[in-house]
Amino acid sequence: MGLQRRTPKEGQKEAQNESEPRQQRRGVLGQTMNENPVTPALCASEVMEHAPFIMRLIRAEMRRQGTPFLSIPQFRALTYIYRHPGGSLTAVSEHLGVTLPTASAITDRLVRHGLVARATDPEERRRITLTLTPEGLELYQRARAATRDYVASILADLTDEQLATTLEGIRLLGNAFRRAASAKC
Repeated sequence: MGLQRRTPKEGQKEAQNESEPRQQRRGVLGQTMNENPVTPALCASEVMEHAPFIMRLIRAEMRRQGTPFLSIPQFRALTYIYRHPGGSLTAVSEHLGVTLPTASAITDRLVRHGLVARATDPEERRRITLTLTPEGLELYQRARAATRDYVASILADLTDEQLATTLEGIRLLGNAFRRAASAKC
């Protein structure tokens, strides 16, 4: 595409880029960048600009496909437990960014709805482990499949080249963020 990539030191004009109108500096899917070099800071700004909106749409659709009695935090907890079966209440609390008592209340509601099972960890009796019940798993998988179809319908207007670019970009972002997360552990 003819876009230059510069190191953060070389791309010190990022502050100026932030004040430019968004349509002049977009470089997504073949649009020109209007003389702006592609830098990690510019890419970070774009991720921070678009990721929250995309995630709001995905979470809202997953909730819509689930059941109306689930709040967004409850659905996020369900998602975390799906991805980390046998995880602790503390881990759910950290994932949601809430206090332990709040995570406990959210989890209690999921248990009452028959979507999550609590058990005492046999190796550490003070630790509670959480897993999805068969009903919770079915609800989560149904909502996830319907949401995937919804997102696919949004992406259906993109050309094959744009889809390939999107897929490559998402995979690159995923790998970069996984490496960053594993380096912090």
